[in-house]
Amino acid sequence: MKITENKLSLPSVYLHHGPGYKVQGDCPPKKHETPGRADRSSVKGDGDMTVLVGIDPEFTYRRTASVSEVAQNGADVLLFEGDCMEMFAGVETGSVKLAITSPPYNIGKAYEQQSPLCVYLETMLPVLEETDRVLHPQGSVCWQTGNYVDKGEVFPLDIHFYPMFKDLGLKLRNRIIWRFGHGLHASRRFSGRYETILWFTRDDYTFNLDAVRVPSKYPGKRNFKGPNKGKPSGNPLGKNPSDVWDIVLRDWEEEVWDIPNVKSNHPEKTGHPCQFPVELVERCVLALTDEGDTVLDMFGGVGSTMIAAAMHGRRAIGADTHAEYLDLAEDRLAKLQAGKLPTRPLGKPVHVPTGREKVSQVPLEWNT
Repeated sequence: MKITENKLSLPSVYLHHGPGYKVQGDCPPKKHETPGRADRSSVKGDGDMTVLVGIDPEFTYRRTASVSEVAQNGADVLLFEGDCMEMFAGVETGSVKLAITSPPYNIGKAYEQQSPLCVYLETMLPVLEETDRVLHPQGSVCWQTGNYVDKGEVFPLDIHFYPMFKDLGLKLRNRIIWRFGHGLHASRRFSGRYETILWFTRDDYTFNLDAVRVPSKYPGKRNFKGPNKGKPSGNPLGKNPSDVWDIVLRDWEEEVWDIPNVKSNHPEKTGHPCQFPVELVERCVLALTDEGDTVLDMFGGVGSTMIAAAMHGRRAIGADTHAEYLDLAEDRLAKLQAGKLPTRPLGKPVHVPTGREKVSQVPLEWNT
């Protein structure tokens, strides 16, 4: 990535366009266009870049505890203060193009009450059923989860959720691995460094291939036989991603997404203990919805899903029972509206220490 004055130069394949993304290649924003994320950048140290995101100033958001306001919602983003099961009462059947969330893991975080695994799954079933009801005929569910741990034994939650979704008639399209490099260090098992996203759909579904194509490794390859002999064999927009995802140029090529989780030095960090990265949601929004579609987050937290949706011209509804998290979500949406929301850029390489940093060097005490 090359940083120039007031501009971030990126390959055009990474500049996804829409009402919230006004940048096209290296061209400056046209008159009356709101600068997008790629032309509001600041550099912090060696490769540690934070981008300030801005969208259409006419973008609107609203916070409510009224189910009737959910049904009559005219805002681009609606924050519902209350249980998602109450919110569902105001959501029209078949109206949600993408339901994406990270539910409580039942591990005793500040925002949840831990219970036996079977009880936890029973309480989640009505949420899945209502999600299925509101899902658009070509809609998708992205269910991001981790592990439930009881007395040192690990129970992968996606294994338990899979048959619950299947019983609703949904079909698994991908089991995506979200890999991150930081977290708690275990002492009696290997430290966990990944979680999963289950992507479910019905028989028909939206998948925007061109929005998620990646640069070809060998764009100069040519057909060696047939009527197109001698002509380029690839697609000028890039290649069709495989089902295994890696970082940067191959972000969409592998089912492993190497995206940092939101820890203390992450530009998006708020007071939420298990915050969803905006970058993770962006990929699903771009691939699985079209502009103007509705995105739903049943456990909205501090608004990362709503932010990702708004950045790309989608409408969004999010629910949470914790007023303090919705306060943070409102603050982030206000900053987004003002073009001052810090985010980690989509596709930014994960930082690799150079070895010169003090924290990356072996302590002198260990050499004795």
